[in-house]
Amino acid sequence: MAAMRSHRRTPSRKSAWRALSAAALAGTLALLTACGSDSPAASWNDGKNEGGGQQQQQQEDSGPKQGGTVTSPAADAKDVPASTPIAFTLENASNPTVELKSASGESVKGAMQEDGKSWLPEGALDYGTKYTATVNATGADGKPTSNSSSFTTMAKPSKVVRVSSFLGENQVVGVGMPIIVQFGRAVPKDYRDDVQARLSVQSTPEQEGIWHWISPTEVHYRPKTYWQSGTKISYKMQTGGLPMGDGYYGRADVSVEIKIGPSFIMTVDNKTKKMTVTKDGKVIKTIPVSLGKPSTPSSSGTMVVIEKQRKTVFDTMDDPNPANRYRTPIDFAQRLTWSGQFIHAAPWSEGKQGRVNVSHGCVNVSEAMGGWLFGQTRIGDVITVKNTEEKLENGNGWTDWNMSWDQYVKGSAIPYNG
Repeated sequence: MAAMRSHRRTPSRKSAWRALSAAALAGTLALLTACGSDSPAASWNDGKNEGGGQQQQQQEDSGPKQGGTVTSPAADAKDVPASTPIAFTLENASNPTVELKSASGESVKGAMQEDGKSWLPEGALDYGTKYTATVNATGADGKPTSNSSSFTTMAKPSKVVRVSSFLGENQVVGVGMPIIVQFGRAVPKDYRDDVQARLSVQSTPEQEGIWHWISPTEVHYRPKTYWQSGTKISYKMQTGGLPMGDGYYGRADVSVEIKIGPSFIMTVDNKTKKMTVTKDGKVIKTIPVSLGKPSTPSSSGTMVVIEKQRKTVFDTMDDPNPANRYRTPIDFAQRLTWSGQFIHAAPWSEGKQGRVNVSHGCVNVSEAMGGWLFGQTRIGDVITVKNTEEKLENGNGWTDWNMSWDQYVKGSAIPYNG
């Protein structure tokens, strides 16, 4: 699987120091909730409160020093966060590799980071456990070198943040679907770069993308252009044991795999009162519509399907304006905004569709076309509405595509280097 450019970064020395300091002072952290449900891919890794001693193995000094030295965690450090990377320096050496083992000799899997100066375990370490990190390298004289340093992880924290993915394992979604990660507690601004650095996305085929903080409790990821049809995506929130501010830590790591379905794009033009539907770039249907009347206009902008309901009831009886109060059974409802704009079947307006706007902001289609669309679409399919009296407000729905790429990258906690 090709690696997607997700603009990860290795935590800085400041971040590593902050993580260790936070652990020493507070001794406690968190992981994820999304849209009221945990990701089915979540694996809660509770640590073991086992003690650990200290051990440090040094290379004998025979001439100029050469080899690698672990710089973080510090030798014999205690209360190290379970999310810790292994940082090291090289002196008169090259081709470094890192080994990490528990006191029982169990090896920990991980990977070298892009900076070539740090190594990250593939999952949160066990709590209250002693580990030994070894940096192997080739010395300037061509001989192998090996230097080790030990540390002990913190006890299992009592203050944790749950992290969750909106999407479930192996779900098939539309080409406009953002990856949505939610946090059970607000992430302080000063910690968002460290959290974002632990969020990774891989796709086949490879497509450029970036994370965008929607709020302190929610971050989204989208590619530069719509996902390609058939793309396979694997993403991971490596937040278990990660310091997340105010003495909180990520509860666990979460991994999810999804797939992108066919490119299904709906374009509605108020000037023509028609919806044009394309599938994988080919026009397959033109549908008459009725949009919002002047007092309740539809929003112009790019949205995606948020949820689908075969049958529901629209109830606005609590609206302060008596003229907008109604309770109506609805077929084939597809939500576009949090404020209540949908695509749905409206048999009562079929004589107006294609000619006059009579809705309360929704995209009205016939009963037959409502059923047809409902059978075609997926969560994350794209709809663009044009030439209405009102602009779509960002945040009113999954409006990731209502922003330009330049606007979107401004929401990243890590500077974009594309």
